[in-house]
Amino acid sequence: MKRRDFIKTSVFATAGTMLIPQFLKAHQSGIAKDANGKILVVIQLSGGNDGLNTVIPYRNDIYYKERPQIAIEKQKILTLNDEIGLNPALESLRRLYDDGRVRILNNVGYPNPDRSHFRSMDIWQTASNADEYLSAGWLGRYLDASCSGCDIKPHHMLEIDDTLSLAMKGEKANGLAMLDPRKLYQQTRNGVAGSLAKTFKDHADEHNQVSYLYKTLADTESSADYLFEKGNLKGSQTEYPNTELGKGLKTIAGLITSGVDTQVYYVSLSGFDTHIGQRNQQDRLLKQYADAVGVFVEDMKKQGQLDRTMVLTFSEFGRRVKQNGSNGTDHGTANNVFLIGGPARSSVVYNEAPNLTDLDGGDLKYSLDFRDLYSSLLKDWLGADDEAILGKSFAGLKGIV
Repeated sequence: MKRRDFIKTSVFATAGTMLIPQFLKAHQSGIAKDANGKILVVIQLSGGNDGLNTVIPYRNDIYYKERPQIAIEKQKILTLNDEIGLNPALESLRRLYDDGRVRILNNVGYPNPDRSHFRSMDIWQTASNADEYLSAGWLGRYLDASCSGCDIKPHHMLEIDDTLSLAMKGEKANGLAMLDPRKLYQQTRNGVAGSLAKTFKDHADEHNQVSYLYKTLADTESSADYLFEKGNLKGSQTEYPNTELGKGLKTIAGLITSGVDTQVYYVSLSGFDTHIGQRNQQDRLLKQYADAVGVFVEDMKKQGQLDRTMVLTFSEFGRRVKQNGSNGTDHGTANNVFLIGGPARSSVVYNEAPNLTDLDGGDLKYSLDFRDLYSSLLKDWLGADDEAILGKSFAGLKGIV
């Protein structure tokens, strides 16, 4: 059979009917250098979470004037200081704050912000300028920069999903997307993957693309074996919320406590595009987020893993200050970011509350560039060359990690 005909008739031509095509997202490089055993867990709140109803400037009358129906009542707010407090749905996060495990960053964004979900998410995931288009993500480039002449281990960066985010795609190496180790293992044991790998191997000398496909399948199958066998040794026994995020964080916790050689994990929670009836929808999602993260952090603490585990939570943009006519909010710009975990110390609100008297056409002005945060995470947490990965020098955020 000719190579072209084989590919047309194989499962690689039927994306969506089997998960084998997702294996092409496995990374084809090796494991990164040791970063002192530290782990980064990224949680993406997809849809543009309303930061003003998450970290609330409850002493600011403008907040209540511009949001007569959707503002959080003062008596319900979980106060953090004399100016701001948390949405009451974030009670579990408040407990972590009291335990010294939370850093809150306000007004995080970038110059010339884009209000498109897709474009702004691309900017956050690639760490590009607003007018710059990159095909590799910031974490993928971290993997590129970290691995030189190292062993192939496709599980080094894992996304708990069936597709891979741009953030996890590098120029030479990508992360691996999977829902859980058992399913990945079963999918590579159905006979199809082995048959395809053998076919590609038999033709590997004929075409570079065939060699690439064979290597990808072989690496993924090897990684599936490793994650299943290693991950089964000591999975998390803690009870997690029965939600999508809860299940994802339980999978991550089990892999961390099992000692797998993974340094970056990525998981998403969607539904934050709250143009209509925001209060019920956002409060429900924030509670799902906080409850899942609360259990995850306590699990990591109990297992002695929290000091080396950092959780970054971000959304592609915030919402406009003024509510709309449907008791919701429309796409905005700057937003808040959470950093949770790491060694115990005093929790902090890192910078000033949003300035509601100085807006940009009704939107918040950013005061922290998200790439300064990335710079600190890369350099101070993961031990990487942040300037080489981000393509330019950023000042970073002193003491944030």
